[in-house]
Amino acid sequence: MSVSVETTVAASGGRGPAPTAHALRPHAETAFAHELAALAAQDDRPRPDRWRLSPWAVATYLLGGTLPDGTVITPKYVGPRRIVEVAVTTLATDRALLLLGVPGTAKTWVSEHLAAAVSGDSTLLVQGTAGTPEEAIRYGWNYAQLLARGPSRDALVPSPVMRAMAEGTTARVEELTRIPADVQDTLITILSEKTLPIPELGQEVQAVRGFNLIATANDRDRGVNDLSSALRRRFNTVVLPLPASVESEVDIVSRRVDQIGRSLDLPPVPDGIDEIRRVVTVFRELRDGITADGRTKVKSPSGTLSTAEAISVVTGGLALSAHFGDGVLRPADVAAGVLGAVVRDPASDRVVWQEYLEAVVRERDGWSDFYRACREVGA
Repeated sequence: MSVSVETTVAASGGRGPAPTAHALRPHAETAFAHELAALAAQDDRPRPDRWRLSPWAVATYLLGGTLPDGTVITPKYVGPRRIVEVAVTTLATDRALLLLGVPGTAKTWVSEHLAAAVSGDSTLLVQGTAGTPEEAIRYGWNYAQLLARGPSRDALVPSPVMRAMAEGTTARVEELTRIPADVQDTLITILSEKTLPIPELGQEVQAVRGFNLIATANDRDRGVNDLSSALRRRFNTVVLPLPASVESEVDIVSRRVDQIGRSLDLPPVPDGIDEIRRVVTVFRELRDGITADGRTKVKSPSGTLSTAEAISVVTGGLALSAHFGDGVLRPADVAAGVLGAVVRDPASDRVVWQEYLEAVVRERDGWSDFYRACREVGA
């Protein structure tokens, strides 16, 4: 016997709290509701069962474009189009999607926006950690009702994955390789048989058409809790690369900082675009181990220096300039953030940073203010 959609949704209390007007970070389906609505209104292409948009419209939502009525869809992901097309197509099949990449390659961001565009709900989320229990993927129990009445549907507390199966929507699992291997393997039956047994009740939940799952994993976590071959076969793996060029990374950082800044009432990004370019250049050179012109090899620090960290440094610098400066992003506003991002190991990373500062930054035309600001915070 299968648990009905209505029973499962009722047990979960619906789709969670309604969004508030003052949310610090609205969910994707809320923040970009006007874009999703415009796409849905003009999307006349075939849609898989229970999809809010066609695969073409989902890809357009992520990559950006201009609709026939003039509505501008802002890019959510800046990168190769084929990567997004493969990811979207995977969700239209019976295979789950695994987004793999180094930290800061927008895996979580892409996962959230894919779920928002496909299902209109990005909140069915399991956050993977070393302590994630099996119940987070399968189901748990309301122990007050369990003790009072024994196992029953009313005592069942469905996981986000169970809810997605019952509703025919998209579930998300973040940091899959952080989850213990025996808990990971709970997904094998769900992804292969599209069913979740409930042996305590002699029942099961069968996945409704439209159900799928997006998982993310950090490829630097390989060996922590690597996926079994049986589980890996259930996923189609899409690798998200680091931005290919300085220009594309500057564009990504500028867009995200602008979005975050508007929610925090910070100054606009264009006033500090030169500083954004400097931060991105420093991170890329230290990450790659060579300067942009290819002439000087440099040592790489222990941290990843990802695009996400560049966004954090610039956002912090904007806050400094807004509250303790003139509102224009300057070298002194980002210098401390750059130092904090680069020097994670006080012993080895500080040496790497000092060598880079003296051999590269000091000699670069137009970077004297940045050099002095970095020297001051590092003194």
